[in-house]
Amino acid sequence: MTTRRILPLILVTAIGLPILSCSGGNSSSSDTSDADSVVVDSVDRTEASAPAMLPDTLYGSAAAIKYTTEIVDDITDGTISSTANLYDDAPGAFTFRGGAYRDADFGGTVSGTPTEIVVDWEFHTDQARGSERYGSWGGGSGWTGQPLYVEWPDSCIARFRQAGTLLPAFTSREIMVGSLAGRVYFIDFESGKASRKAIDVVNPIKGTISLDPTLNGNLYVGQGIPVERPFGALVIDLYRHEIGHTFKEDPKAPRRWGAYDSSPLRVGQFLFRPGENGSLYKFLIKPGTVTLHSAMRYTVSTGAPGMEASMSAFANYGYTADNHGNLICTNLNTMKPVWLYQMGDDTDASPVLIVEDGHPYIYTGSEIDRQNVGSAKFVKIDGIDGHAVWEAKISGRRADVGEKHFDGGFYATALPGRGNCKDLIFTNMVKNEHGQNGEFIALDRSTGKVVYSTPLKHYAWSSPVGFVNESGEMFVFAADCIGNVYLINGADGKILFTKHVGNNFESSPVVVGNSLVVGSRGNAIFKMSIK
Repeated sequence: MTTRRILPLILVTAIGLPILSCSGGNSSSSDTSDADSVVVDSVDRTEASAPAMLPDTLYGSAAAIKYTTEIVDDITDGTISSTANLYDDAPGAFTFRGGAYRDADFGGTVSGTPTEIVVDWEFHTDQARGSERYGSWGGGSGWTGQPLYVEWPDSCIARFRQAGTLLPAFTSREIMVGSLAGRVYFIDFESGKASRKAIDVVNPIKGTISLDPTLNGNLYVGQGIPVERPFGALVIDLYRHEIGHTFKEDPKAPRRWGAYDSSPLRVGQFLFRPGENGSLYKFLIKPGTVTLHSAMRYTVSTGAPGMEASMSAFANYGYTADNHGNLICTNLNTMKPVWLYQMGDDTDASPVLIVEDGHPYIYTGSEIDRQNVGSAKFVKIDGIDGHAVWEAKISGRRADVGEKHFDGGFYATALPGRGNCKDLIFTNMVKNEHGQNGEFIALDRSTGKVVYSTPLKHYAWSSPVGFVNESGEMFVFAADCIGNVYLINGADGKILFTKHVGNNFESSPVVVGNSLVVGSRGNAIFKMSIK
């Protein structure tokens, strides 16, 4: 492991990219027969608290990581200016699962006991261009494909109107979504009509786009499939309504695949973007420019993994997972590993961070890919030193259908319980044991025991979202990969309502009040209400 310093070099520039800080500055059925849960460490850590800046520590587990940290900008101090969660005060949901914790705490609410899911509107996207090698990806949205929701302040709207970028349907409440059609769409939340012209980014977008929480006008987009070159990561300037700059394929990356399904995260003055090329990038965000500050490139056991999961963060620690099953904590100040926990198989579900009595813990699950038949691991990991508090193993298999294979396990990112379910954590699991079946699972956050497992009509990649009523009762919305939607009682797993709506819900929803917006494979984006 080495640290390489080179002369300052701006690899990505946005000459004349206006900063749009419109807000005036930074905003600041029960069945456990196939589950095996082992409490690895029962040490009481309830009195522990995280300091404002976590220590620059290298635990022994990180010795398996062979990495280089390249400091591109050795003039700018790499220390994060503030560990405050910038997404807490953002007027909406600006990144995958809402913010730095990836906990999907969207604040969804319902009245009484809901009994149905109603489709309010349906927006249609274009269809993607095809290529001889990669075919056509259609339209709509895929995994993870979560829409963003924004309530624009008047100062931002005034600038948009001055630039002439808005369509008549625009109101202050806007949905933005990256599509497999290779475009970013802008939709009025109330009417479901286009609020701005779509922006063509050429290549399909599979992941979740990310809006800068400081309202500087930067919309971060990652391309997923190289139908055409260049291929990589983009920044859209919302004030000009055009692509401001592109970060192309990195010739120094240990893995030659330049996709970015991970949803970027802003921490302090930096933007962190994990790549599917085995690299974690740190960009300095300043008025008029987005420049590469540093990059950590790594391999584990000679393999160069790619990161499709979105990074979560607590203070100056960032948590990433990759397709070789490495769950890594990185010191975001130094861009060096802190600890490594090995999940045992491909891990695409984003690490969810929950602070319990002042101490950060990570929850995530693996897939069943390399095993073929076996079990998926769902874990609770100490966010400071990387030790496993508990590990649950749930059986499943990889399904081979024709020339394609469908991994088992966890594609969905977990949902922490709220209200009467605060001691639970929920997730969707691909079982593939009886055809391509799946289950909605609730686990006890203290022990890792499966509290209940509710069979779904098909497996689900989409991440569940929650709604709480005035009595503190939690209800969960889930969607599967043949277009069924479900309303589930969080306390006991009983399905209250189900209906076939879309084509294939791989994407995860964003929640606003008692409504949600979610994309389907094909060409549709839906707004639904829980009633």
